[in-house]
Amino acid sequence: MIIAIASGKGGTGKTTIATNLALTLAEDGTALQLLDCDVEEPNCHLFLKPAWKDKRPATIVHPQVNTARCTGCGICAEVCEYNAIAVVNGEVLIFPELCHACGACSRFCPEDAITEVPHTIGTISTGHAGNIRFIQGLLNIGELMTPAVIEKVKSSADPDALTIIDAPPGASCPVIEAVRDVDFVLLVTEPTPFGLNDLVIAVEAMRALERPFAVAVNRSDIGNDEVLRYCRDEGIDVIVEIPDDRRIAEAYSRGDMIVHALPHMRNLFEHLWHEIRGRVSNKKEKT
Repeated sequence: MIIAIASGKGGTGKTTIATNLALTLAEDGTALQLLDCDVEEPNCHLFLKPAWKDKRPATIVHPQVNTARCTGCGICAEVCEYNAIAVVNGEVLIFPELCHACGACSRFCPEDAITEVPHTIGTISTGHAGNIRFIQGLLNIGELMTPAVIEKVKSSADPDALTIIDAPPGASCPVIEAVRDVDFVLLVTEPTPFGLNDLVIAVEAMRALERPFAVAVNRSDIGNDEVLRYCRDEGIDVIVEIPDDRRIAEAYSRGDMIVHALPHMRNLFEHLWHEIRGRVSNKKEKT
């Protein structure tokens, strides 16, 4: 079972829910893995404090031209869907920041003048926090290929293990890469106009991907009821509401886990897991 915790915008409490849900299950004896796929700014480790075991580079390949063999025919530029190659006066110009490492240029070069060379775009770190196997991706500063690092985080995971993914915020390509093959997505929002606006976008993305999802409302007793009204009108289940409690914010600011600072909150995360597991089980039975 693979569960993604996502949000239409940053700052809604996505990481708080992902880490506390993982810790609740782990302390109840469940072995699982948590993947921090928010690779531009991963922060799950600040709360779970894993013991790191391994760190390795995340690499993709970039094209390199052998000018002695290149005839300047321009086929490489024609087949590049991302405009990462241009041919000017017979000279091939490569723009690595646009390259998606698809390999089309080297495959279709009639002179075999293009080879692929490795390029490091980030790091993948693994470790353990109790029963939680922890995998984190970190995109190097200045690099743009966020989805590629996310893909490498996911490929480092055990495909047969219970998995919780802390997805990037928003609804762009990195989020799509993080959630595209999961069993269930929990969309975390807040009852504010910004929260509603971005929730609508995230919902549209999940429906386009045909991923089953439900909503968690954080700081549920602030703002207004427009988020709840939207979910009701759209037939979207709100399976947990987390109150606006100063003690939660204080624990977060210290890097403490909510279920440790406020033990009564464990019941909330146990209820959340019950709701998620039930929905995934029902979905699998129907298919």
